[in-house]
Amino acid sequence: MTDNTTAPASSGNAQIDDIAMGYAFDGAALEFGAAVVDNTAYPSAKVRIPLAVLNRHGLVAGATGTGKTKTLQLMAEQLSAAGVPTFLADIKGDISGIASPGASNDKIAARAKDIGEEWTATAYPTEFYSLGGLGNGIPIRATITSFGPTLLSKVLGLNDTQESSLGLVFHYADSKGLSLLDLKDLRAVIQYLASDEGKADLKNLGGLSSSTAGVILRELITFSDQGADVFFGEPEFDTADLLRTSADGRGIVSCLELPAVQDKPALFSTFLMWLLADLFHDLPEVGDLDKPKLVFFFDEAHLLFDGASKDFQTAIEQTVRLIRSKGVGIFFVTQSPKDVPTDVLAQLSNRVQHALRAFTPDDAKALKAAVSTYPKSGYDLESLLTSLGIGEAVITVLSETGAPTPVAWTRMRAPQSLMAPSTDDTIKGIISASPLNAKYSTAVDRESAYEMLNARLNAAPAPDPTAAPPASAAPAPQPRAQKEQPGMVEQVIRSSAFKSMLRSAGTVVGREITRSIFGTASRRR
Repeated sequence: MTDNTTAPASSGNAQIDDIAMGYAFDGAALEFGAAVVDNTAYPSAKVRIPLAVLNRHGLVAGATGTGKTKTLQLMAEQLSAAGVPTFLADIKGDISGIASPGASNDKIAARAKDIGEEWTATAYPTEFYSLGGLGNGIPIRATITSFGPTLLSKVLGLNDTQESSLGLVFHYADSKGLSLLDLKDLRAVIQYLASDEGKADLKNLGGLSSSTAGVILRELITFSDQGADVFFGEPEFDTADLLRTSADGRGIVSCLELPAVQDKPALFSTFLMWLLADLFHDLPEVGDLDKPKLVFFFDEAHLLFDGASKDFQTAIEQTVRLIRSKGVGIFFVTQSPKDVPTDVLAQLSNRVQHALRAFTPDDAKALKAAVSTYPKSGYDLESLLTSLGIGEAVITVLSETGAPTPVAWTRMRAPQSLMAPSTDDTIKGIISASPLNAKYSTAVDRESAYEMLNARLNAAPAPDPTAAPPASAAPAPQPRAQKEQPGMVEQVIRSSAFKSMLRSAGTVVGREITRSIFGTASRRR
């Protein structure tokens, strides 16, 4: 991280001089590397991004093997040095090296000389997390009630009607004080509402068709059989723990290890969205700061949007748009800009684009679309983006005044931490020494909906076999034959009363079902 308070000297190359002036910021900034023209790097033209604009969000894109992961590592290092905490999702397990000092070699020395940078091996303060304790890391769990019906529906692959039904189940549990802490709690509530004992509650709630309940239950059972039980429960992770700094003032790098759940892409991508939604819910409005409170790198971003409903995408768009005022910057990381919906992409002002491939007609179309999102430049971007070397990127960011900087072909700095996984001993030592280990390591199963409903059923009086049968009532008149009517949930969600209820934030039901942008509930601390 550097401060630049003087204009760069002229290089005699007009394009390089324009780039140097465009990135000559007055305030603190992260350095990406040096600008390149005609395959020559110019150390006088430093390409950087102001700390103050990191809450305007960004995109790091590029084909596999082009250097995206090292770009994340490079940015996280400098953010940590500036006192800014970061969150990184480590899909492949190769970002853990940030906790260990790097090892110099001829390539690193040559890169540093080429771009006019000094390189010093440095380790950075790191916490390692894992989803539910699968893998090396402090367990991150969420309660079902906090996760909410919207995100859970995305994980389970429910349709709109089933999602609405699930929302009513959550409302019922909230209103009856039935704590939904884990999957067995949610299953117990649905089974109760669909049973004879729950008919009266169903009538007051608005109804839940047995077919819809059956679908949701089957999905929950399948989800549980895949090992998802460990991801939900207590102690629930407090996202405020992502905002910490170390004793020497550096920002802590929170590294979520995900190799153990690579086969559950919908789960880990939605869990990342839950973390963002929880941050959004809890953090106060702070406006634009000199530096962000947290920078959140959302890796494999396409997994979040695959199969997402329009309403779900709208919720993501709202979160991205509004969370910047709470001091949080988000960088979506994916292979191609086309992986991110247009309305979300439009909010990502800072672009770091590594090489793209154009092997198929779809690739060629995506390449043209990517080129169209950049300001005019002196480069042939369509050709350049397919020929960038490893550790090179095309960059444009927002300046301190909010204007886009010149497009810069950039030869990136090498990370100063280890560009390989840290050893298991290093990771285990960091985990065991963490003050969060005792807080989250042991799962807790306190009384919740499952136990409450079982106690209620066990306390119900058994029928007396010696009692006389009740007098038979006159048979009710049979209704005329008619076409099958839509389920009660469908009728409820189409009704004007239900729509009015959702619009009314002043009603209890409105608060419970809408909750927040994603339907997540506030943590009861």
